[in-house]
Amino acid sequence: MTESTARTADDLEEAARIFTGVRPRLFGIAYRMLSSAGEAEDLVQDVWLRWQGYDRSTVTNPAAFLATTTTRMAINVLQSARVRRETYIGPWLPEPVDTSADPYLGAERGEALEFAALLLMERLTPSERAAYVLREAFDYPYGQIAEILQSTEPAVRQLVSRARKHVAGERRTPVAPQAQKDLLARFIVAARTGDMTALERLFAADVASVSDGNGAVRVARRPVVGAERVAKFFTALSGWYWVDVEVSWVTANGGPAAVLRRNGVLEGVITMVVSADGIERILWIVTPEKIAAFA
Repeated sequence: MTESTARTADDLEEAARIFTGVRPRLFGIAYRMLSSAGEAEDLVQDVWLRWQGYDRSTVTNPAAFLATTTTRMAINVLQSARVRRETYIGPWLPEPVDTSADPYLGAERGEALEFAALLLMERLTPSERAAYVLREAFDYPYGQIAEILQSTEPAVRQLVSRARKHVAGERRTPVAPQAQKDLLARFIVAARTGDMTALERLFAADVASVSDGNGAVRVARRPVVGAERVAKFFTALSGWYWVDVEVSWVTANGGPAAVLRRNGVLEGVITMVVSADGIERILWIVTPEKIAAFA
């Protein structure tokens, strides 16, 4: 090996060491921006390829450079993803991530990770979402966010303020994770047995059941809304859906979720948005590529 080849190998090894050190944060940014673990993984891989080919001697702060690259690429991906979702069959829900298997994802700060927040962030502009994620989830200074977004600090403060008001303004009082799990467990028992009265007692008045199946057979393509209607919906399912279904528990996006398997085959993932008023949203994700990680 020549001296030049050795230097190149050492340089790539150092580049890989730096990238590996910040990779969890890059994935955390990308996932919160895109609500898709698969798209976030692809994006982070693209960042690595760009980092490999970049003139790294010009970079004084690699972590900042990589976070900037990830955020800007995520904004571009998010803009195109919204166009793709227009052709999605039925409701589109965020892809759940198993935070019990990947605890780092929520280790720094859990903000902008829960399903309630991800759903609300879908209504933000890409720039608002980026500013909110960087500030709320990773506590980046406003000045650094301005550099990342190629904006000014006052403009970034406005972006974060608008995003906070939107997200906080539509969220009801949350409950502790154990209370969420208790409600989810009671819901599954009542849904299995078709106990309509028990179901209605668990629901907030404007509860909605939202199923993400992207056109799968026997999956509702529109949300079912209202305590009585949702209770009737799950009572009707009780006669056939739950046969041979086994339930296991995971922590998805920092909260409790139920993984459903029929005869050992992954069937779906159920999680909820819960407040002091009861169950607000039942989120039923059965699209295979979105739940493959739970298999």
